Amino acid sequence: MPKMKTKSACKKRFKMTASGRVKAAGAGKRHGMIKRTNKQIRNQRGTMVLAPGDEGLVKIHMPYAR
Repeated sequence: MPKMKTKSACKKRFKMTASGRVKAAGAGKRHGMIKRTNKQIRNQRGTMVLAPGDEGLVKIHMPYAR
């Protein structure tokens, strides 16, 4: 049986926590910060844990990150 492949886009964008959840950076923070509120910029700092529905979609593309 051949090895399964991990999607390159997923391995660049997501990391797994020790409990098996998926961590990701907040979206919408690349450019255009002048029109964002300070609260939004502050809340998008660092990483966040994805919702269970999104987590399932990511885990399909990362077969060995469990």
